[in-house]
Amino acid sequence: MAPLTPRLVVPIDVKKQPWEQKVPLHNRWHPDIPPVADVTEGELFRVEMVDWTGGRVRDDNSADDIKFLDLTSTHYLSGPLRIVDSEGVPASPGDLLAVEICNLGPLPGDEWGYTAIFERENGGGFLTDHFPTARKAIWYFEGIYAYSPQIPGVRFPGLTHPGIVGTAPSVELLNIWNEREKRLAETSPHTLKLCEVLHQRPLANLPTPENCLLGKIQEGTAEWHKMANEAARTIPGRENGGNCDIKNLSSGSKVYLPVFVEGANLSTGDMHFSQGDGEVSFCGAIEMSGFLELKCEIIRGGMKEYLPPVGPTPLHVNPIFEIGPVEPRFSEWLVFEGISVDESGRQHFLDASVAYKRAVLNAIEYLSRFGYSKEQVYLLLSCCPCEGRISGIVDSPNAVATLAIPTAIFDQDIRPKHLRGRLRPKLIRLPDLLSCSNNGLPVTQDQSSTRAP
Repeated sequence: MAPLTPRLVVPIDVKKQPWEQKVPLHNRWHPDIPPVADVTEGELFRVEMVDWTGGRVRDDNSADDIKFLDLTSTHYLSGPLRIVDSEGVPASPGDLLAVEICNLGPLPGDEWGYTAIFERENGGGFLTDHFPTARKAIWYFEGIYAYSPQIPGVRFPGLTHPGIVGTAPSVELLNIWNEREKRLAETSPHTLKLCEVLHQRPLANLPTPENCLLGKIQEGTAEWHKMANEAARTIPGRENGGNCDIKNLSSGSKVYLPVFVEGANLSTGDMHFSQGDGEVSFCGAIEMSGFLELKCEIIRGGMKEYLPPVGPTPLHVNPIFEIGPVEPRFSEWLVFEGISVDESGRQHFLDASVAYKRAVLNAIEYLSRFGYSKEQVYLLLSCCPCEGRISGIVDSPNAVATLAIPTAIFDQDIRPKHLRGRLRPKLIRLPDLLSCSNNGLPVTQDQSSTRAP
């Protein structure tokens, strides 16, 4: 018998706002957000999703939408979905939920995406000290390939994946999240920095009712107010999975999620056409609307059996996953190394973040010799299928990180070689990235030249 057509459980109309969708969406984690549908174990079903901003970033010639984006209103998730077995018995706390990604892609008629740099005063990013102003590149899809008018001379196949796949937390786990993140925010605002750069983002995104969307829970009710002040923001990945931005969760992969509440309450969103390891520009994947076709299996008692905790309670676990068989194949890579010595020359002790920052900066400096602005390279390294590694975390005092870039994505040879009299290869056309107006937020002067000398 031919396989059945997937059952559509969460439809999306990209012409409508997230709160106007036929099936309610949510942008927080809370155990009491009601499921929007039941899904039976082994059933093939389809979930559609808006892009992570809910359609607020446009296919136009300005980056103002990025510069002024309200980051309290992000990650509109499809779900929760209550998972039951063939006899109608729901998944139970302590079970393991195996979620297989059978198919995925952009929504038909909405085959485009974007990559962006956030303004330093509104989100920043991994390299906000080098690239403090908002920029945007639009990407268009041709089957499995993406190209951008703003970054010419580059074309690559996407490793499409959801940035967020997760189950609902229990009340106990939600309290653990809120307590530990509150302590971080209250005790370390002036001491903890990313790569010794003070970012404008908070150290932790604590619960707030502002722009809170809780699915079927009616805004303004007593129940909504209580939940909105407890519900966890979706910004970080946590024990339930969530916003892990793992590019290998693509077609054919399987993720094993812990179950904390009855029914598991599975949610997903934040679709990416492609992403580099680290998603270094923060809005750094090719963000898009999209769909997933999934199957679920309940492994009874699987948390205790397969997810031994590393922490003070049995809830301190993390998902595991299998990489699918479908991904771009590249045979030649150019690999950039970084050590935990920052660009001011200061030594750090086995700091993998500093080492990876150096690897990214080394790649940006190198590729800017091939006719690109540094902003263009920064965005490209955030969304192309490059591979990041912690290559060494043992040899004191330097951690070593590497960034491998597939050379086939370029329409020119980027390997070191004799240039026979030319200073560097040149692109025929070098358009600027989509920039923004200078009104509203302060403008910070970039301390480094955007182009190679």
